Amino acid sequence: MHDQTIERGTTWLADAGLRPTRQRVALAALLVGDGMDRHVTAEWLFEAATKAGAGVSLATVYNTLRAFSEAGLVREITVDGSRSYFDTNMTDHPHFYWENDGKLTDAPSEELRIEGLPKAPDGARISAVDVVIRLRRD
Repeated sequence: MHDQTIERGTTWLADAGLRPTRQRVALAALLVGDGMDRHVTAEWLFEAATKAGAGVSLATVYNTLRAFSEAGLVREITVDGSRSYFDTNMTDHPHFYWENDGKLTDAPSEELRIEGLPKAPDGARISAVDVVIRLRRD
């Protein structure tokens, strides 16, 4: 990994108040080191880390993504109730889920209109609305 990608990853962690362990810095550099937002699965990140020689286990990747999510660095988006993607773009925006190849991409938020939401039950509040639009190529 390049010094600039490692520096970006380290800064990203520091801005969230996370201790920059070797594993966290390596994974952060893969996630945001090039300055681009991405949607990843734990398996994809593990494979990328392995190719980069980061020496992390799949369990470490899962635990680190959970820590990143709790720190507000990534948003977890669950598709089909079992497959989780982690998005580095923390703005509110919808997603396209490409069923044919299992990819999650950003959808244009300026085209989305939500006219209203049901009232939350007493004692609860709406914390987020996730919009995933499923697409299938013919």
